[in-house]
Amino acid sequence: MKDVETQRRDRSGCLYIVATPIGNMEDLTDRARRVLAEVDLVAAEDTRTAGRLMARIGIKTRLISLFEGNEHARAPRLVEQLAAGATVALITECGTPAISDPGGILVAACVGAGISVVPVPGPSAVTAVLSASGLSVERFRFEGFLPRKGVQRRRRIDALLHDDAAAVVYESPRRLGQTLVDLAERLGARRALVAREVTKMHEEFVRGTLPDLAARYDGQPVKGEIVLVIEGRSEAEGATLSDDEIEELMRASLADGVSARDVARDLAGQTGRPRRELYALAVRLRQ
Repeated sequence: MKDVETQRRDRSGCLYIVATPIGNMEDLTDRARRVLAEVDLVAAEDTRTAGRLMARIGIKTRLISLFEGNEHARAPRLVEQLAAGATVALITECGTPAISDPGGILVAACVGAGISVVPVPGPSAVTAVLSASGLSVERFRFEGFLPRKGVQRRRRIDALLHDDAAAVVYESPRRLGQTLVDLAERLGARRALVAREVTKMHEEFVRGTLPDLAARYDGQPVKGEIVLVIEGRSEAEGATLSDDEIEELMRASLADGVSARDVARDLAGQTGRPRRELYALAVRLRQ
């Protein structure tokens, strides 16, 4: 891979996606330090947080803000600078940019313009918590933040009911209790992990079933950044779905616009029931 100085000589520009610590400053990699020191510009979600980070490591690279509210407007100008040969590092308040954080719009614009996009990997709450979960995480889905309420929230949670992959969910400490209650109501006694303040002084991992965790946190104030990991649907869970539960899942999927054929295929894989039988039921419900 070309280093920053080579990119400058080539006048080809390069956007570096730089992961920064989610709590523990010792997690900043040597490569990240070098890139932040050598680029022409650092685009940061929060310039105050970025300024403190860079002051701590003795770097004085120019900062510009790039957050959710201005990314659409600012991305084209940054693409122009990159196309002219500038090198830019993208960072968010903590962790890896564009993972439930700003940056995706700029990255997509750079890819569309043929500008090099280079990841500088490092801290990520998703992988950190998965690695310590103790659950089966060979396959997982990243949900980010769930919708706060309404049909979209129900649909997102219902989608977890179908999936045998573990799920990673970010949540506000203010909504943690209610989210655990909602998950327990739909997903039952699946095992889960509540991770709080990962890599920080008050780091905490609490494991249990969803009902147990809901009882612990419902109505109880907590502080800090929260990540949930919920185990996926087991084979036994899919095989023991009642006729009423299967019909409920079908109705929800059909209401979301999924075809009767696809509903039957998915539920056949989950329950072991004949696809033809499930397809006939889906057709009746759709009508």
